[in-house]
Amino acid sequence: MTGIVDDFKNAFRKQNNGLVQIILINVVIFLVMITLFWIFKAADKREYFMSLEENLYLPGDIKKFLFHPWTLITYFFVHSLEGPFHILFNMLFLYWFGKLIDEYLGSRRLVNLYILGGIAGGISYLILANLIPGFSNSRLLGASGAVYAVVVGAATLMPNYTFFLFLLGPVKIKYIAGFYVITSYISLAVNGENMGGNIAHLGGALMGFLFITQLNNGNDLGRPISRFLEWVKGLFQSKPKMKVTYRSTTTVTTKATSPTYSGTPDDDEIDAILDKINRSGYESLTKEEKQKLFRASQKN
Repeated sequence: MTGIVDDFKNAFRKQNNGLVQIILINVVIFLVMITLFWIFKAADKREYFMSLEENLYLPGDIKKFLFHPWTLITYFFVHSLEGPFHILFNMLFLYWFGKLIDEYLGSRRLVNLYILGGIAGGISYLILANLIPGFSNSRLLGASGAVYAVVVGAATLMPNYTFFLFLLGPVKIKYIAGFYVITSYISLAVNGENMGGNIAHLGGALMGFLFITQLNNGNDLGRPISRFLEWVKGLFQSKPKMKVTYRSTTTVTTKATSPTYSGTPDDDEIDAILDKINRSGYESLTKEEKQKLFRASQKN
């Protein structure tokens, strides 16, 4: 048990580990919610658990939301307790597609995209809930909108990247993302099934597309999120003591090195990289080789 706790602490101490941290937060909250549900049920205090839900789930009623504005954030870290599949599929898709965002854009932008996707999904839900009579009595929970943002963001960034799917073989991720977006749209427009969830999916998907396209144009939509998180992080960090230092007048010239690859790989380089993947797997590639593979996929 001590080893598990230490691993958990290390996951949050480790730098640039946003993907694992998001998954851990979701899983821990899910387990805590299940535990509290059974405790309150056994104590015949179900109303206490319902009160907790009201402070975590996003309400469709705009008046209730104005008194619980934090639910625009908390709802996409809380999942349905009716079964494990809701959180299981969300976390699997987050991991598969989030790894690509993390690898090519970094942990910070992955976290920003996840949060922006969840917010966009929540706002889309609030708008729909208050446009349709009687629908404002519903509530929204789950990370699906945030996950859709990551899925569509990865597909926008690397549309020709290929996943090997069971029984289907190699499939480009732009088709995987397109399938899920179209499925949510059809469910919303035709069946009217899970309207709140599906509009949140589409809102998150739109944010994923806008985040990457704007980033390619030099505009980082996640910058305000980064600044806010840095501010929050600073609240829990002790300020270093003031030290007096003396600077030398000697000028030292250093040569900066960067692993970022900006050239255009030729066919021989790509063939060599693909051979390495076949021999040792994708994880064996260096960051430069991964960036070469990414640039090659953008040419196709």
